[in-house]
Amino acid sequence: MDRFDQRSALAFIVAFGVVSFFGDMAYEGMRGINGEYLAFLGASGTAVGIIAGSGELAGYLIRLVSGRVAQSSGAYWALSIGGYALTMAAVPSMAFAFNWQTAALFVVLERTGKAIRSPANATMMSRAGDHIGQGWAFGLQEALDQAGAMGGPLITAFVLAHHGEYRAAYAWLSVPALLTMVTVVTVSLRFGFAGHGAPQTATDGAPVESRAFWLYTLSAALLGFGFADFSLIAFHFSRAGILSMETVPVFYAAAMGASGLGALVFGHWFDRIGLAVLVPAVLIGAVSAPLVFLGTVPAAFAGTLLWGLAIGTQSTLSSATVAKLVPGAVRARAFGTFSAIYGVAWFVGSSLLGVLYDYSLAVLAAVAVAAQIVALVPLILAIRFSRS
Repeated sequence: MDRFDQRSALAFIVAFGVVSFFGDMAYEGMRGINGEYLAFLGASGTAVGIIAGSGELAGYLIRLVSGRVAQSSGAYWALSIGGYALTMAAVPSMAFAFNWQTAALFVVLERTGKAIRSPANATMMSRAGDHIGQGWAFGLQEALDQAGAMGGPLITAFVLAHHGEYRAAYAWLSVPALLTMVTVVTVSLRFGFAGHGAPQTATDGAPVESRAFWLYTLSAALLGFGFADFSLIAFHFSRAGILSMETVPVFYAAAMGASGLGALVFGHWFDRIGLAVLVPAVLIGAVSAPLVFLGTVPAAFAGTLLWGLAIGTQSTLSSATVAKLVPGAVRARAFGTFSAIYGVAWFVGSSLLGVLYDYSLAVLAAVAVAAQIVALVPLILAIRFSRS
């Protein structure tokens, strides 16, 4: 059983937020320039969309397995540390990618590492959230996470401005990658009990996910389908000549700042009014695509901020929502199931948006907006059933 009380739960969330701070500094620094780097290496818009989608697909499908492994084995910290190790090895390895195919491999490996650790991490944080509120727990962690996500792109922007070399930018990210590994091992030693959940019973393998859970999962899948990965956005900024190569990661850093702010505000709001807070979060995301793909620099910046705000709120709220709708004993499995379905939708949507990029930006924006508006239907039903 866990030994959390209100004080230790908050301390754990802050401590894990420090891990996330350094982790996001490393891999969001990488992700902020992946799109333009792939363009530099000769990849097409279609290839960038498929690469981004493939990384997410691999990552989210693996969560289906890693969630079940975490639940059945109780090896939460082992999965967390192992996942971080793979991601932190992949990030600086991009410095050694001399063609877009090799770079694509490292993109997928980075997402795979996240997939291995995410259900375990989310389950441990949800146990702390049981004591301080799920929205506040995931919102605070996400805010610290996104503070690091601002720093990583600023590091790469600085290196690119002074050296003009992508490989040097990736190499510098080895510093926060190393700090991530030091901090996650330290936190695991201090809060080892976070990985000790309630023992499984004979009924734990039975389906316990509610109708509200499945409706919310469908809504999230539609959102993932219509949500453009920043790799494609960065590719567009570079290909269309909207931004210089050192400015793209600055835009990404601004998006991560908006993401962290949104996580705090919407996470706190979630604890007060529940799933209804998801509706404005969806509408925010729907506005971003036309601005980033059809606008000039001011519109692109506004769209990037809204994109970041939507990412932060939806990431925080999806974790908090699953934790709210699913019993604690089977949350790891539920996080994995949710993520796998979301990941398949993200892959299909990201690949389609990449193809549409080479065909028509207007059609791309229309498809992205339509998918997110349609997502409101199962979301509203999920809110209704969650109250019954």
